[in-house]
Amino acid sequence: MHNEFTRIGLISKTGDPRVRDTLHRLIDYLRGREVEILLEADMRSRIDTAGLPLLERQALAEACDLAIVVGGDGTLLNAARVLAPAGVALIGINLGRLGFLTDVLPEGMTDQLDRILGGDYREESRTLLHASVLRDGRVVDESNALNDVVVHKWDIARMIELEVHIDGNLLSTQRADGLIVCTPTGSTAYALSGGGPILHPRLDAIGLVPICPHSLNNRPIVIDDAAVIDIALRDAATKAQVTSDGQVNFTLMPGDRVRVCRHEHRLRLIHPPEYDYFGILQRKFGWGVHS
Repeated sequence: MHNEFTRIGLISKTGDPRVRDTLHRLIDYLRGREVEILLEADMRSRIDTAGLPLLERQALAEACDLAIVVGGDGTLLNAARVLAPAGVALIGINLGRLGFLTDVLPEGMTDQLDRILGGDYREESRTLLHASVLRDGRVVDESNALNDVVVHKWDIARMIELEVHIDGNLLSTQRADGLIVCTPTGSTAYALSGGGPILHPRLDAIGLVPICPHSLNNRPIVIDDAAVIDIALRDAATKAQVTSDGQVNFTLMPGDRVRVCRHEHRLRLIHPPEYDYFGILQRKFGWGVHS
């Protein structure tokens, strides 16, 4: 058995009509558990907060020991970038489609949460990435990512030219639509559609997956997650961006260098005790299903 959680933060997806009912049921349930309930501040416009504390996300990260995220994987990705560095554990109530990260269904959430809040759960430690943009030797942008950091073209139908170094050693010079740098968690996201391998979440590894490379010799590669990856733009006419988890964008200038490394903190991801990673792969991809 694990330690029990006593200070529960709630974060939810916006713009989904199913969220309101799920949140009200969740709040009623948590009140019966006699735990401290903290709400993200923007919930005031979506539900009756009934006098519960409303906190901005950074303050919420500092005040709770567990965050329950109501939405899809994208909602959890968004929350993880702030909460994971604070050491907050996260669990997801799945209102989305794939549900690789949010694996508790609304219809069974109270039974699942009974066990989890009682200390009967599985905890995973997931790698985070940290990305910084260096311009003339100065850091001009920083972001965190749970899935991936992507350097990619934008607003023009032409390839970009990238030079990639690993720990100061040249790996490749490539012309492509971009390059995906992914964690094992992100290996089943954008990187998978680019032909990258699936990496088990417990691997200490980072994947590099070219996006539509000009040369078939530019292939995905898996490296040690202690490595530092530098991606430099070589073409003065390049129009490119760096995007973290498909949600945070920064426009790059010619000569910019994107540095990606493992974040010093990891995500604590909570699952029901029967969680089975390979079972999830079977369900999502139809593996083991006979025609």
